[in-house]
Amino acid sequence: MDLQPPFRKIIHVDMDAFYASVEQLDNPELKGKPIAVGGNSERGVVSAASYEARKFGVRSAMSGVLARKKCPQLIFVKPRFDRYGEISKKIRKIFYEYTDMVEPLSLDEAYLDVTENKKNFPSATI
Repeated sequence: MDLQPPFRKIIHVDMDAFYASVEQLDNPELKGKPIAVGGNSERGVVSAASYEARKFGVRSAMSGVLARKKCPQLIFVKPRFDRYGEISKKIRKIFYEYTDMVEPLSLDEAYLDVTENKKNFPSATI
């Protein structure tokens, strides 16, 4: 494999705990508390867990029942995908300030090709 320049400079952006963070942003009473976005019924599943909930072992794709056992004080919040989409669009606009080469993977994840950036920041490459 030939690793001669020019190289592409690709950034992978993954907004960890995105849904939970949006909920805490919109409802300040939830800040600092263990929350899970998803269902808390017997068949419910955690879509996202706040960092506070993760300290108790609550993780995405975990059943709501198991999440509640791990963290009895866990606050379940119903997902608001329209709202997550709104915030995702705002963040994506910021990406486009730096490059036109944005490849969204989901609401909270994207690749950015910053080989040539609009802001003309110097290269981070040595």
